[in-house]
Amino acid sequence: MRRTAFLVTVTALIVGALASPNVPRAQAAPTTFAHPGVTVSRAQLDFVRGKVDSAAQPWKGAFDQLLASKYASLSRTPKPRAVVECGSYSNPNYGCTDEREDALAAYTDALAWYITRDERYAKKAIELMDAWSAVVKDHTNSNAPLQTGWAGSSWPRAAEIIKYTYTGGWANSGRFATMLRDVYLPEVINGSNSNGNWELSMTEAAIGISVFLEDRTSYDKAMAKFRTRTAAYVYLASDGELPRTVPSQNLNTRDKIVAYWQGQGTFVTGLTQETCRDLTHTGYGISAISHVAETSRIQGQDLYGTDVGERLRQALGFQAKYQLGTAVPSWLCGGSLNQDLGSVTEVGYNALHNRLGIAMTNTQTLTLQNRPAGTNNLFVAWETLTHGDNPA
Repeated sequence: MRRTAFLVTVTALIVGALASPNVPRAQAAPTTFAHPGVTVSRAQLDFVRGKVDSAAQPWKGAFDQLLASKYASLSRTPKPRAVVECGSYSNPNYGCTDEREDALAAYTDALAWYITRDERYAKKAIELMDAWSAVVKDHTNSNAPLQTGWAGSSWPRAAEIIKYTYTGGWANSGRFATMLRDVYLPEVINGSNSNGNWELSMTEAAIGISVFLEDRTSYDKAMAKFRTRTAAYVYLASDGELPRTVPSQNLNTRDKIVAYWQGQGTFVTGLTQETCRDLTHTGYGISAISHVAETSRIQGQDLYGTDVGERLRQALGFQAKYQLGTAVPSWLCGGSLNQDLGSVTEVGYNALHNRLGIAMTNTQTLTLQNRPAGTNNLFVAWETLTHGDNPA
């Protein structure tokens, strides 16, 4: 009896530790993966389809925006390359834009297929995915990890919808899986010590790819990196005097931390590691956090109730306030911020405000102002359509 009681107590302590907002859970992958399950679920897609069919807003307007975009063109010709070479700010740009945009187009077509049931869109998505999986072998140059993260975030979203909802068949889905496993996953799975939006986008890609591959080991590895990086990307007062850090970066002095946080020495809740760089890159990081949290929820582990959700909420609110025009105080980034945050609020706002009932005044104002949210032509696309006021 004593041994039993001891085991029960230890088990309770472990479970409590894993549930703590500040303790990353080592084992995060589900026993059985949900499909489609990268960023958007079947239930969410069904909700959207019903709203578009009934011409309800904002979904109908968002879908019209999607169909009018270049990404939904049925005459699109894929432009795969064996080696995608991307330098800083896409200079050089050998296949960088083509890869990102073909991946976004495949996701766009997959959404169009699901909502309209027009097989032409499913076949176009398959054409794009097949073209790249037949050719691409490598990513090179200084921006290779980030480029792979961006394209690698969109590909599995498209593949999940097509593989698990299109009944017309996808003969080369195995080859596409091999591409994700051999070309994309190795580039993103080990993370990055660059600015935080890099590793957040890379872990988003790694997690989405892991869902498609049903690779529990890679999912757990990527999720652990994500939890550590999110805690080091968005500051909460509860973190203490200084922001948290990623151990591999060796940010072991205040001066090093301040330099990494773009020279910002005053830390307040909601500030991100890149706020003082510009709000655009900050938006990339925030968006990736919301995408991973949404995928995790679909797969059975709801991170919105942990520190991830709190950091996301505070980051959205802090950045939204200044995006909406609040004067920047002198202690923040020298009194000026470089805009623009972008349309990155829908996923987090829907999860935290609509599902959990948390008041998010600034985020709400910015979200409604930006509707319908389009695409940033990198890895964010059509989120008013997929997540705007979506209860599923």
